[in-house]
Amino acid sequence: MSKIVKLKKGFDIKLVGKAEKQLTDFQQAETFAIKPTDFIGMQRPKVIVNEGDTVKAGTPILFDKKQEKVLYASPVSGQVVEIKRGERRKLLEVKIKADATFQSEQFKKFSDSDLKAIKREDAIEHMLAGGVWPQIIQRPFGVVANPEDDPKAIFISGFDTHPLAPDYGYMLKGSERYFQAGLDVLKRLTAGVVHLNLDETSEIPSIYSNVQGVQVNKFSGPHPAGNVGIQIHHLNPINKGEIAWTVNPYGVAQIGKLFLEGVYDASKIIAITGSKVKNRTYTKTYIGTCVDKFVLNNVDLSDDSHGLRDPKKYRVVSGNALTGERISPDGYLGFYDNQITVLPEGDYYEFMGWAKATSDKLSYHRALGLFSFLSPKKEFVLDTNARGEERAFVQTGIFESVTPMDIYPIYLLKAIMAEDYDEMEELGIYEVIEEDLALCEFVDVSKHPVQDIVRKGIELIQYS
Repeated sequence: MSKIVKLKKGFDIKLVGKAEKQLTDFQQAETFAIKPTDFIGMQRPKVIVNEGDTVKAGTPILFDKKQEKVLYASPVSGQVVEIKRGERRKLLEVKIKADATFQSEQFKKFSDSDLKAIKREDAIEHMLAGGVWPQIIQRPFGVVANPEDDPKAIFISGFDTHPLAPDYGYMLKGSERYFQAGLDVLKRLTAGVVHLNLDETSEIPSIYSNVQGVQVNKFSGPHPAGNVGIQIHHLNPINKGEIAWTVNPYGVAQIGKLFLEGVYDASKIIAITGSKVKNRTYTKTYIGTCVDKFVLNNVDLSDDSHGLRDPKKYRVVSGNALTGERISPDGYLGFYDNQITVLPEGDYYEFMGWAKATSDKLSYHRALGLFSFLSPKKEFVLDTNARGEERAFVQTGIFESVTPMDIYPIYLLKAIMAEDYDEMEELGIYEVIEEDLALCEFVDVSKHPVQDIVRKGIELIQYS
């Protein structure tokens, strides 16, 4: 039965730089990359191509020795030009120089009627061979799902509330048939319910308007209302020993296209966002694209900081400003990311900055001199300056006010830091991944790396 969940806890980080809903053609990148670091929990990646090999879109590039059936495919056709390794020969990325054809490997096609009758084992085998299985993420732990597991339910968050997040309805417009086909496939993978969770405060996009065979739930409230982990907590919480799977809307459509068209299609529309971007727009590219064509000639180098920071310095983030990964201006888009964010760099010291009265600094706290709370709809230009350094935990209860879950975040974090396994389990470690507590890091006056602490706790539990 569909549910409506109204959340009050949380905080919307309103930034300048949202992408306008228009599609802009940029020169396509020359190289694309698959990065094992994009796949949390991948311990022993094994490359199955060599430098100089010719590949097509969908050609297997690597696999994890812990899950040899799960293949990670090339997003484009072309030539493998570099297998980059770091210390102790750790695999960092496999680079492919794209050709002009973008040919795809061919796989078996299914009709709409086939999808309604396909066996679970056949669906899984086709997804594994077709390279789309990594789109399925397991909870707990936030790792690529094990195809041998049986999830109690599958969850899809149909909206994103992260800062400057792209609009899924706009990104996937025209993919309605593929999205429904993807849902039909996912239904075969669980004996439980497939949940599609939508934003109650917005008009339903066409991609979701006629979906069938799933339970549609609606959520409202500030960020992190769009996080699938928060939604799971309010619909069907995960207990010790239970497994649920999650898929983002792009992944659902990609799965559907594999079954209907017989191709691995890594093309996607992404948003180019951030206050340092001149042309804030959407553009069509492919998974793992090099971002240089979208960034290097698209950065505003004017000074908007009254001389505090160098306008020529900026930070490129694959993903959003809250949970994304810092990359170089010629780095590569993360596998699961649908946006690029460019922010002013914050490598400066502002003398007595904490004592200056201003309404230009966004803060969750109603602290002396910070008046952003008086303008709740204002968008802010924020840089990457943490404005402080790590210090002892200050127990204020502020974490609970931005976490719409029935857990105690600060006690969970302390249990992780103390490596107290029993306490971690009792305090909800199975229900969270980094993004679910990312706001705690934003509001933390003690400047702790909350997301890193959460991942440490997950790994302690996962490998204990």
